[in-house]
Amino acid sequence: MPVIRFVREGRDVECYPGENLREVALREGIALYGLKGQLGNCGGCGQCITCFVDVVGESSPGSLSGRTGVEDQKLRRRPQTWRLACQALVNQSVVVLTKPQTGLADLDQKVNQAKAQPLPPGPTAWPVQESEADDDDAEASDAASNSQPSGQSTTSDEAP
Repeated sequence: MPVIRFVREGRDVECYPGENLREVALREGIALYGLKGQLGNCGGCGQCITCFVDVVGESSPGSLSGRTGVEDQKLRRRPQTWRLACQALVNQSVVVLTKPQTGLADLDQKVNQAKAQPLPPGPTAWPVQESEADDDDAEASDAASNSQPSGQSTTSDEAP
């Protein structure tokens, strides 16, 4: 699975390929928002720009999905490495810095440490799982064939 390395938090988090960066961060308890974002954010629509992150030393150009038109518009005066977490889909392992607008005393040291450790590449597709519908159909046909002894049938007119 792809790994998202959160520099500020010092955590590596696994996710499925194609998962939304914002949803993964929130699910894992990563603080994406500053005070303004905590008080009011758009819920992942790309309108408030409070969930931006800095993609640090992207290991491969396709680690995240391409920039959307919303990002181009909202982040036009920001560094090119900044992304809106709500608009970015994780394709491969990536290193990100949450709240890049907020200072961090030992930022350079933490970034160098994060980049020095290799990231697993992660798969490029979701794991294949058997669907429950297939299992239910198989169980239903087994139950139907086992409920009646062979050669016998019942009707509602027969006495017990």
